[in-house]
Amino acid sequence: MPKTQIEDQKQRMKQLLRLLKKAYPDAHCALNHSTPLELLIATMLSAQCTDDRVNIVTADLFRKYRTAEDYVNVDRAELERDIHSTGFFRNKAKNIQGACQILSERYKGEVPQTMDELLALPGVARKTANVVLGNAFGIASGVVVDTHVSRLSQRLGLTQNEQPEKIEQDLIAMTPKKEWIDFSHLLIAHGRAVCKARKPSCEICPLESLCPSSLLRD
Repeated sequence: MPKTQIEDQKQRMKQLLRLLKKAYPDAHCALNHSTPLELLIATMLSAQCTDDRVNIVTADLFRKYRTAEDYVNVDRAELERDIHSTGFFRNKAKNIQGACQILSERYKGEVPQTMDELLALPGVARKTANVVLGNAFGIASGVVVDTHVSRLSQRLGLTQNEQPEKIEQDLIAMTPKKEWIDFSHLLIAHGRAVCKARKPSCEICPLESLCPSSLLRD
């Protein structure tokens, strides 16, 4: 992206952030958790699954499994049954046990606080690592790009890319680092409330004046 275009996008990002914060002052991580380990597990379960469904499953799961060792020691089939309704349960169970095995062996059961260490865990890509670092530790390592963030970033003209890693780099270039963590929460809240996948409610959207997609629909 040319330098002048990046500067223009930075200015528009400031306006978007101001409007989003006004519209969603309570935007936060939607996955229920009380520890970094719980957030790691919940985020791994959220792949191809709604946050609401994950929260239903983890309400019982987190009472049953308190430590990384608990996930390692349980029979794989039992863990699969416990997370079955989140979908892709066999692969998720395998990754959870693999990740927790590493946590137990290398980190005394604690979740590490660097991107490289998190990415070395089975089933953990940048999205999951960013969620954990940002919401469990307050570390702005990047911007979480989920389906909502991807869709809205494209609709708002913030990126022309479709791959999450490239979308993240575009957003990082135009978003102040202090806003990286909250920005994804704000976009996700907006995606759920107004800018929905099938039919966005442009007529009530606080971002309409800044949205090229809305102008195309006029």
